[in-house]
Amino acid sequence: MENIRIERSPAKKVRIYDLLNGKYFYGSKEDMTPSYVITPYGEKISRAHLMGTVTDKFVSEDGNYSSITIDDGTDAIRLKSFEGFPFENVQLGELVRAIGKIKEYNGEMYIAFEILHEIKDVNFELLFRAEILNNLVKQKKIVDDIKALSNQVDEEELRSYAKDTYGIDDEILSVILEIKKKEIDYRPMVLDIIAKLDDGNGVGVKTLFETLNLPENITEKAISDLINDGSLYEPRVGFLKKI
Repeated sequence: MENIRIERSPAKKVRIYDLLNGKYFYGSKEDMTPSYVITPYGEKISRAHLMGTVTDKFVSEDGNYSSITIDDGTDAIRLKSFEGFPFENVQLGELVRAIGKIKEYNGEMYIAFEILHEIKDVNFELLFRAEILNNLVKQKKIVDDIKALSNQVDEEELRSYAKDTYGIDDEILSVILEIKKKEIDYRPMVLDIIAKLDDGNGVGVKTLFETLNLPENITEKAISDLINDGSLYEPRVGFLKKI
């Protein structure tokens, strides 16, 4: 696949999951302000830099609209073009990096095409993922600190702390707290399922995933938290048991 480029602009490396689970804010043409997403980790992103595998490709009959779908292992999103078919040489299964503005239409968040490159260097892929992971670790510590403090102080004090300590404005803070309210603790469900399925030898992780039928990252987090707090242990590889 040939390198495709329209315009190179600063962009934030981010997981697709974090975009789709953030809160979208519409921009204003009159004020020349872009649309953006505030992710669950408190990052404001108007232009995204993504990496993923091409899983689908589409072009309209008149050729004026086309799209590809990319999946980065956390979720999938469409990259759209309204100017011909710039994805003609893109092949399904290719690993690519994409840059574009974040848009939303009819409830679907998508990326307005700007830049697309095929990734052939495995070192670039590893570096890309490492940079995202390192940033997530840093951002998660900040968000966890804010969430924990929100249970101890009033709103005004929390607002001042977030701004003075981390440079977090009121809009970002409101999204962090809004997402906190929506969070569901799946740990009791995991423990209940294990208790019901355990025949004395523990429950296979594969069986647990199939029974819960939750997004993989949610199940993994619940299991990890339960192991870390001492509620679960692995009697043997691939099996879980309540303490």
